[in-house]
Amino acid sequence: MTERQHPLRRIAIAVSVAGLVSGMVAGAWWCARLWAGAPYPVADPAATARQVDSRTQVVYDVLGLPRAELDTTWPGRGLDADGSSCYRRGLRHWGDQLSDSPPSEPHTVMIYDTWALKGVSPAQAESALERARHALTQRGWTVTAYEHSRQRLRLTLTPPRTDITVRLEAYPGDRLQVAAHADCTRYPSHTPLGNRDVPLVPPQHAPAQLRG
Repeated sequence: MTERQHPLRRIAIAVSVAGLVSGMVAGAWWCARLWAGAPYPVADPAATARQVDSRTQVVYDVLGLPRAELDTTWPGRGLDADGSSCYRRGLRHWGDQLSDSPPSEPHTVMIYDTWALKGVSPAQAESALERARHALTQRGWTVTAYEHSRQRLRLTLTPPRTDITVRLEAYPGDRLQVAAHADCTRYPSHTPLGNRDVPLVPPQHAPAQLRG
């Protein structure tokens, strides 16, 4: 009976050793990843910009404000790529985050898109946001924030299967801003760059009905 147990013991020991080694390898990999930080996903900035712009177009289509005009004096660069908010990841860069101006991850950008409508009263803005909330959630968008107070009227949503966030906010002077951004991504080495050494993005189209 004892001789029959020996092979089973050897198998059990081998399995235990294999599990221990696998655990050590997995632990080392996890520690290395934690130290280095998860890499940013790679994406074409121009393609991402078109996606972001198209989502703001969808928003305009459901706002139901045909008489509102595009505010061509609204501050911001419209559709743009910017890397200043894409910080270095991982514990090895933890000290950088203590700086007032932490360094950015090279070759990584966030895509922004901003425009505003004028001639939208607070009451119209409230109704428009409600129409947008209802229509977009029916299409699978998720409401991540909604604030309706004396100081602020703002709705934030995310389209399905994207890393894009869209924010609608009413401002004094009967202005309604539509702002969107896509999370930081690393751009390929062949990406065309502009004067600021950031990727070039296509012209802003949304809302197409008001751009002639």
